[in-house]
Amino acid sequence: MQVVETISEVRRIRRVGPGSWGLVPTMGFLHAGHLALVARARQENNHVGVSIFVNPTQFGPQEDLAAYPRDLARDLAQLEAAGADLVWVPAVEEVYPPHFQTYVSVEEAARPLEGAARPGHFRGVATVVAKLFNVFQPDRAYFGQKDAQQAVVIQRMAADLAFPLDVVVCPTVREPDGLALSSRNVYLTPEQRAAAPVLYRALCAARDAWQAGERAGGRLRRIMADVLAAEPLARVDYVSAADPLTLAELEAEAEPPRGVLLSMAVRIGRARLIDNILIADADP
Repeated sequence: MQVVETISEVRRIRRVGPGSWGLVPTMGFLHAGHLALVARARQENNHVGVSIFVNPTQFGPQEDLAAYPRDLARDLAQLEAAGADLVWVPAVEEVYPPHFQTYVSVEEAARPLEGAARPGHFRGVATVVAKLFNVFQPDRAYFGQKDAQQAVVIQRMAADLAFPLDVVVCPTVREPDGLALSSRNVYLTPEQRAAAPVLYRALCAARDAWQAGERAGGRLRRIMADVLAAEPLARVDYVSAADPLTLAELEAEAEPPRGVLLSMAVRIGRARLIDNILIADADP
């Protein structure tokens, strides 16, 4: 496994590595969810590249950039064991050199949900992912379903800008009690960790209602909100029952053509947790 810091080194290695490349973008502090993406990339490509970069442009002024958990030595050991071929660990100045002034904005898909709660977040995400695509020039790039809106935004950007790659969205990896794996779970105290599976319970309640025939977005959101309200430690930022492609909230009684994306953001202690369940139109 080669670990490099500069764009020129990534491009040099990429040029001499024949066959397909899969890219797994990360911000480090890896967990089993990240490693599942690496495993999928390993299965589907001749080579696997990983980026570890805590991207400052996707953090708001009141967010946890400085405190974001980091453990590069552990990350690299895990990636070597997982079979990564190339890991890029750039400095901020390598990604955003002096006088950097070019950003990528995805419009409608980035506005609601996380976009409304975290202004500028997806501008930072789209910009850094576009740069990663340009630096690595992968055949496939792998992202987790847990960050559902991020996946929609990146798929839209890749299609609109004609990046010659496949964006592969992989299932959310969960703890046995349903909590979605996240680097920010480390912020939870034992009491808060015990409360955190309420997100998945709320999503499952709405999923069960959908599968029983409920199609009114307002009622699906109320089901999730009621489950969350029963947990004293949970402070809700939003709950959503939206079109999976446009992310517009479902309002009409009629069955929508593309299923539903059930999602939420909930604060428990200092951790802001997000989770979702995607129900495609072919599901019962």
